Amino acid sequence: MKFLGQHFLRNPAAIQKIIAAIDLKPNETIVEIGSGRGALTIPLAAACVQVGAKLIAIEKDPKLAKGLGATTEVVEGDALTILSSDMLTTKLHAQSFKFVGNIPYYITGHLLRTVSELKEKPTRCVFMLQKEVAERATAVPPKMNRLAASIRFWAEPKIIARLGKDDFSPPPKVDSAVMLLETKQPQPKNAERFYSAVRILFAQPRKTILNNLSSLRTKSDIAEGLTKLGINSGLRPQNLTIMDIEVIAKSFFNATDICG
Repeated sequence: MKFLGQHFLRNPAAIQKIIAAIDLKPNETIVEIGSGRGALTIPLAAACVQVGAKLIAIEKDPKLAKGLGATTEVVEGDALTILSSDMLTTKLHAQSFKFVGNIPYYITGHLLRTVSELKEKPTRCVFMLQKEVAERATAVPPKMNRLAASIRFWAEPKIIARLGKDDFSPPPKVDSAVMLLETKQPQPKNAERFYSAVRILFAQPRKTILNNLSSLRTKSDIAEGLTKLGINSGLRPQNLTIMDIEVIAKSFFNATDICG
């Protein structure tokens, strides 16, 4: 199981804190990503029954998946593939759904990107992540980064707990944190334009936004445009707020600027 990057949570207090953070509501669906041995799944399933919610567990390891059948509905397979397909959508009949999971470190970035690209997003996510990743994902100026900017466009992230290596079996080599993502309502528009701006602005984080944007137009045009927006062209991307990036995206990016 080591090849799947699995480190199983065994701290009962942390498990209860995660369940509380999900804020279960009647008639909603909870999707657990990477159920493992069921340390969270079993008490979460009981809590869902109490409030009238539904739990769907996604587990890649076939042996572990078979062991969860008695507690909840199990979808066996790779979470990244399942979330990106229509397979899960057909099961989400509830108007409200949420994600929760102890996320293997090696898929964290891909998973967060996959969630950000979902047309219909969960109202809330509670993810266990590597502590350093959670800290980057919740950063604000003057420590803004590409990951934080991409997440803060559609959600409000915050760290609600920090855990050590001994809270898991087997112990990982790094510390962990529980991150809560509250999805913005309504969802902001022009996501492609925003993400295109983020890609270019943070392409070379140590350079100024003037230099990073110069691939779009001449530096003089960029500098003039930023001045009109009230944004200092000498700033580095780490100093930008989400509102700054939205304004830049609206002013400098159009259909011809949006690329993969």
